[in-house]
Amino acid sequence: MTGPTTEHVPVPVPKDALEYFRAKGIKVGFDHRDVWAEEHATSWTVAKAMRLDILEAIRSHVDEMIESGQTFAQFKRELQPLLEKLGWWGRGELLDPLSGETREVQLGSPRRLRTIYDVNLRQAHAAGQWQRIERTRATQPYLVYQLGPSREHRPEHVGWAGIILPADHPWWQSHFPPNGWGCKCWVRQISKREAERLTATGQYMTEAPDLGMQEYINQRTGQVVSVPKGIEPGWDYNPGAVSRKARAQQLLEEKQPETDTA
Repeated sequence: MTGPTTEHVPVPVPKDALEYFRAKGIKVGFDHRDVWAEEHATSWTVAKAMRLDILEAIRSHVDEMIESGQTFAQFKRELQPLLEKLGWWGRGELLDPLSGETREVQLGSPRRLRTIYDVNLRQAHAAGQWQRIERTRATQPYLVYQLGPSREHRPEHVGWAGIILPADHPWWQSHFPPNGWGCKCWVRQISKREAERLTATGQYMTEAPDLGMQEYINQRTGQVVSVPKGIEPGWDYNPGAVSRKARAQQLLEEKQPETDTA
């Protein structure tokens, strides 16, 4: 078994992954740093797609892509002509609301469509898998960090391959993959018996590594954060856990009776 592939074969997507994507609200952002880190678990955006009709068109195709398991070639073939028709393709001038300046920027392109496709598919898969992990944790309480099919891997991710930790270990809240742009790492859920068998081989680690933290300043928002080394800034969160927590909070607020302030 491997993580989700995105090349030539349609990928069956679990219902949990689709529900995760559909629960997101739409948020406009000029730069990918405007909607940051955990916000991506509850808000859907495409940098420099500043018109709602463009955002909704892309979202509709991403939804269809996730539901039907489209390959990237199918996704691009259907979406590119629509974006060209809407005027969101190639280079163009766009107002940056933060600086008030009009800049020449890259709008739609094959490379941007690839990023939209990969990021949304992998995060939806990760969030959907986390929901299943929480449901089946009683019988399969451990997770194994696995490398994906990338040609090259980040050195830190290579060092994490083969780590076995309980599913409720805090390490998974920041290190549940994907852990950066283009990261194809994934996790495998296993039983206690398999965890013991693998650990007995001496080829697996059973302690969470601590590589230290790196400070990052989001130049768009001014926010200063500390990110675990080996994880790209903005990727140090578990999309499924964040989404579930936000949904639980929403339901709690909806159940609370309105107070009479008169």
